[in-house]
Amino acid sequence: MTTTTLAVLVPLLPFLGAAAGLLLGRTAPGFVRPLAVLPVLATLGLAVLTAVRQGGGGTIEAATRLTPTGSVPIDLALRLDGFAAATAVLVALVACCVQIYSTGYLRDDPRYPSYAALVSLFTSAMLLVVYSGDLMVLLVGWEIMGICSYFLVGHYWETPEARAASLKAFLVTKLGDVPFLIGLFVLAADAGTFRIGGVLGAVAAGSVQHPTLAALLLLAGVAGKSAQFPLHTWLPDAMAGPTPVSALIHAATMVAAGIYFVARLLPLFAASAAALTVLAVLAALTMVGSALAALAQDDIKRVLAWSTIGQLGYMSGALAVGDRGAAVFHLLAHGAFKALLFLAAGAVIHAAGTNSLAAMSRMSGLARRVPDAYWTMTIALLALAAIPPFAGFFSKEAVLVAAEHTALGDRTVAPAGAGWIVLVAGLLTALLTAAYALRLWLLAFRGRGTEAPDHGRQPVAMSGVLWVLAVPSLALGLTAGRLDDWFDGNPLLPTVTTAVLGTGLAVAGAAVLYGAWAHTRARAAHPPIGAVAAHPAAEPAVSEAEAIATHTPAYGDIAAAPDPADPGQLLLGPLHRHAAAGFHLDALYSVLFVRPVRGAASLVRFLDREVVETYVRGAAGSTKLLGRAVRAAQTGNVQTYLSALLAGSVVLAIAAVLVAAGA
Repeated sequence: MTTTTLAVLVPLLPFLGAAAGLLLGRTAPGFVRPLAVLPVLATLGLAVLTAVRQGGGGTIEAATRLTPTGSVPIDLALRLDGFAAATAVLVALVACCVQIYSTGYLRDDPRYPSYAALVSLFTSAMLLVVYSGDLMVLLVGWEIMGICSYFLVGHYWETPEARAASLKAFLVTKLGDVPFLIGLFVLAADAGTFRIGGVLGAVAAGSVQHPTLAALLLLAGVAGKSAQFPLHTWLPDAMAGPTPVSALIHAATMVAAGIYFVARLLPLFAASAAALTVLAVLAALTMVGSALAALAQDDIKRVLAWSTIGQLGYMSGALAVGDRGAAVFHLLAHGAFKALLFLAAGAVIHAAGTNSLAAMSRMSGLARRVPDAYWTMTIALLALAAIPPFAGFFSKEAVLVAAEHTALGDRTVAPAGAGWIVLVAGLLTALLTAAYALRLWLLAFRGRGTEAPDHGRQPVAMSGVLWVLAVPSLALGLTAGRLDDWFDGNPLLPTVTTAVLGTGLAVAGAAVLYGAWAHTRARAAHPPIGAVAAHPAAEPAVSEAEAIATHTPAYGDIAAAPDPADPGQLLLGPLHRHAAAGFHLDALYSVLFVRPVRGAASLVRFLDREVVETYVRGAAGSTKLLGRAVRAAQTGNVQTYLSALLAGSVVLAIAAVLVAAGA
């Protein structure tokens, strides 16, 4: 079997599994779980085999004409290089782990068949984006992911939070997709083709007349899909979906698609210094802002969501300085440890019966209840904080090294100013990332109070995949020196300067956070007179299942209140309230867009009801009046008809005489 045939089967198998799962979900429920797991497991094997055969070497391309068009043709094309092969392995691995994990996490969910089918379809769409060699075919996978995310985020549709989050995710990403589609047309009009290879050839030959316009339009779609400032607000709210969905969206699909797309077409963006500068500024704002927001969140999943936004900012920063190898390397490492973080968080939520870190901080022994989640989550948080030798250290240092070389003029792909922006923001974010990672770990696993509830051992399906994902979270970075051929041949090893600065700032951030945590614990142990301490033995306000489904803190309003033991509040001070609300960007959008649109809708409804319908009713009334007049004239009396005829004749005769006299 050829490499191209294997690559075609990779996205095809999960699609067939999704179709079969939807068809047999009601009639043969016993086949649902095998149809959810086996196709993606086979996909993982084929993706690995495809990557081995590709070997990080030259690009493999194959195409067939999909449909004739009057101008730019559309091809069913395959483009397989080191980036595509490695990314496909990550997508398949995470999807396989999510499907296996979901068999335990959602084992009693009546909507599991449709959920599993949507996850498989989501996976197939992302793999289509990864392997596609034609921009219009890539757009098909791009849009299918958006539709699947709408249904998966809204899985718990009984809750208003889930319904609002799914609608918000759909609308915000579609807002970015409109200029994205226009950018594709601009690019195809200049290059004369939708084929990625043809577009890159046109860029190299200088045939693209409007690279800045096309790049900026495409960046709008990337900002929506990959949750970059200012279109990032949908991602924290998407936590209303099931935890495995969060792992899939945040680690390997959807948000990774935008980064991968820019990496594919990086020569186009590199042809415009303005586009790279804009990308660098957006990446810096995304990194720093999301790290501050993560430090202020109480919901464990929202901490991880804001963390994802920040790590995507690192990837965008690497692309802004023209190093797609560092960007994709960080994408792979982040995909492994972020999927692990979300799946481990799901086990912690399942054990604690709440998403609230404030409630968890009032429990003791949670680490003993979920030892697998505790140890694997510790590994993933160390990788997130970029502590050596974990994978996150090497991938984040690759980004900082690329920014350093650009800032110092050693690389001329991007402006030096873009390098300084990314480097400074990346170092500051490294400090904040270590702080919020340690805060999450301390509040979740070092709480004190009543013993955490004992719900028994986690299913093997949930705990086993955690250790599978822990392997790349630890070992992927150790292979950085051997992966150069897969990433344009650029070295991925850190330099002494960035390693010392990055690791030093991470350790400093963790040390400051730990000091704040120790101080707040001492203060919480001796509350001031008049303070009301949350009672750790309070009965949960909701059941465990309701807490997982609705994401309501198990201790109700008490847990949601300001927590005197939260070190994030001490460090952020007055900024805490604003950071917890995402710096009120949603409120700003509500004022600038939501309210005007609603006002315009109300005006249109008023005009339709009071103006248009008034004319319609008037026209109908006039017709009725005319009908009544005509009906009244139809008396059936012959003398009346003759009299009217005679009167009419006399009138016509008089009129004729007057006209003749005037002439």
